[in-house]
Amino acid sequence: MGEESREDRERRFWDRYLKTLHSQGVKPPSDRWHVVRAEQFIRTFPDRRLADFGPDEVSNYLEESGRTGALADWQYRQLVRAIRILFSMVQPEWLASFDWEFWSGSSRPLESQHASVARRPDTVGSDTEAVLAERIGDKGCASLVHRYPEAFTTLSNVLRTRGLSIRTEKSYLHWLCRFVAFHGGRAPAELGATQVVSFLQHLAVERNVAASTQNQALNALVFFYDKALVRPLGELGPMVRAKRPKRLPVVLSTTEVKRLLDAMEGVHGLIAALLYGSGMRLLECLRLRVQDVEFERNLIVVRRGKGDKDRVVPLPAAVVSRLREHLLGVRGLHQTDLAQGRGEVHLPDALAVKYPHAAKAWGWQYVFPSGRLSVDPRSGQTRRHHLHEDGVQRAIRAALERAGIERKASCHSLRHSFATHLLERGHDIRTVQELLGHADVSTTMIYTHVLNRGGVGALSPLDALG
Repeated sequence: MGEESREDRERRFWDRYLKTLHSQGVKPPSDRWHVVRAEQFIRTFPDRRLADFGPDEVSNYLEESGRTGALADWQYRQLVRAIRILFSMVQPEWLASFDWEFWSGSSRPLESQHASVARRPDTVGSDTEAVLAERIGDKGCASLVHRYPEAFTTLSNVLRTRGLSIRTEKSYLHWLCRFVAFHGGRAPAELGATQVVSFLQHLAVERNVAASTQNQALNALVFFYDKALVRPLGELGPMVRAKRPKRLPVVLSTTEVKRLLDAMEGVHGLIAALLYGSGMRLLECLRLRVQDVEFERNLIVVRRGKGDKDRVVPLPAAVVSRLREHLLGVRGLHQTDLAQGRGEVHLPDALAVKYPHAAKAWGWQYVFPSGRLSVDPRSGQTRRHHLHEDGVQRAIRAALERAGIERKASCHSLRHSFATHLLERGHDIRTVQELLGHADVSTTMIYTHVLNRGGVGALSPLDALG
């Protein structure tokens, strides 16, 4: 029997690779594209055996693949998965500890309407009708924006000059669009308080929306007529209001939090630990700059949180060493970017004009940068933005499943758990309010309802039977 030819060995290898793909849920025709990605990786290193590769070489390949900008986000995720499955066939020692989720989470660049890059003072009055339609995110609204551009542009500019967030702007534009569409596309200037009341009642009675949704629509329309058209609606009179249900936040027990964090590794595991250890919102954590982390004082400065407010939160001692090590890697990545003529980050407000070199300074770099470069959707420059929140949310969902936690939890549940566990340990509610950045203590009071006290703390009569 003759010796097996190289072609036969390669054919057998790729047959086994396809079987591995299918066993992990990759179906045709996507499986063939995974083979293409894996073959491209192997051809890049023609004289290397897979077993001889180290984690740094794989990271460098993924990082370099993300520099070109040639791959869409789904293609980049496909590339990461193809290489991951490729190495699962040879099982190198570093495979289990390699941060695949970070590279997969780096696939999605920040979109043009993302809250981190969309708000700039120099864009007031410069957005086109197409940009406004894109911001609303509803294709059906495009025709209304083109029909009444002045109304939508005025609302956008008033919101922007008052410093309100891009998400508020998107929401208010959306409600103006739905309001106009509900009344048959009539001009907003022709509508008034009577039409607003009928629209809000439609939302409550026919659409059965939540009270918060109806209130959001009311706030948007009142703002539009009062601030944009300068024609206040006045007293709206009685109307059907949506019922406000009492909902408690999802709070994980300390045991569940530990199981969740133990099920996460790498950058996403560090982010999850910070969310629970400091009570930050997800986007607040991802927007952190290097200069916002004060190791000497054991605190983190949260800049421009919800309501455009700064606050200080604790830096958990349990993550200090991991965070220092992580920042060493980030600094090396930044130096590589600088050597290649890159290294800029997005700066808030007009700081880029005031301090032209600040965008490349180490202190302004993101603590959690993406693994790939992307084109700034507003300026057109190639930059390294922070990780997109979608990747972290996917990692949390996957970790919940691995940890066997059958709860509808999310990244925000770690913030809820932070507040509840502080109250359980005897911290006063005003302290928790300050750490969370709540403007009103009544918002923080909801966590007192999920504590194991009061009626829930009473001994059940069934247990009293002995």
